[in-house]
Amino acid sequence: MRNRLALAGMLLFSAATAHAELKPISDDEMASVSGQAMIAVDVDGTAAERFTRITMGLDAEIQTNIDNVVFGDTGDGSDVAISQLSLGHISTDAAKIQLDGQTYAVNDIVPFLGSDPYFELAEQNGEIIGFRMGFNEARGTLSGDIDSFSGQLGLQLVDDAGNVSDAQLFGADGVATSLRATHIGLNDAATDCSTGAQCTALSNLKTLDIGKANEDGTVDVATNLFFSFQKEAVDWTSTDGTGDIISANPGVFLNIPTAMQLDIQTLQNGIPRARTEYIDRGVGLF
Repeated sequence: MRNRLALAGMLLFSAATAHAELKPISDDEMASVSGQAMIAVDVDGTAAERFTRITMGLDAEIQTNIDNVVFGDTGDGSDVAISQLSLGHISTDAAKIQLDGQTYAVNDIVPFLGSDPYFELAEQNGEIIGFRMGFNEARGTLSGDIDSFSGQLGLQLVDDAGNVSDAQLFGADGVATSLRATHIGLNDAATDCSTGAQCTALSNLKTLDIGKANEDGTVDVATNLFFSFQKEAVDWTSTDGTGDIISANPGVFLNIPTAMQLDIQTLQNGIPRARTEYIDRGVGLF
């Protein structure tokens, strides 16, 4: 069952005299009118398992810096811990084509684009068991020192034979995991994060390109950039209309789709951070 309620806004009239009357318009005239609701409410599921998503029809261009982001801290670790988190960056090369296909003068802000932000509640038998918020469309750079990560990081790796596969997250113990991961590497028996073989610390990937890679080398907007927290496992539905399921474990879950495909050598060397500050404070952000 799926219902939608669109609220385009409200006008209040206090005039004592009406100078015009409302008249119905034909279907043909209605078909020529287009627009986007300011707020849309989607309800999906059943009485026993219901999802309610509230989407705002907004476009945001962002360049922001946050010193520390920590979610799910239990005293012995955190589900997500990222220091010096930034969305968007500052151009250092006027000739470089950025993710949006444009060039920017040196010192111009290259914004992070987030469209149609939403938040969603997951209910089970009338009880809220999960919450998520994100963007229906996103494109731009996400920078930070990732010390702990729980969720899904959409990064592809190319092995020495040229084979392409999804990257695997690993814990500090070298075991594959999607909970409080500290490393990322090739999903292969030869991968050894303790020695750096086909693996690197997540903190070495200083900047991630958020987007969807096209075959012609351009980068389109990505769907399903979100973070969520749930008291038990929740199957969130993709917002791109495909009906795909993104399964989130209990706790905090961060879903980051990237347009990046790295060979093993580039992975091991790490990805340098994009410039995110105008003043060099000596902390690696300039």
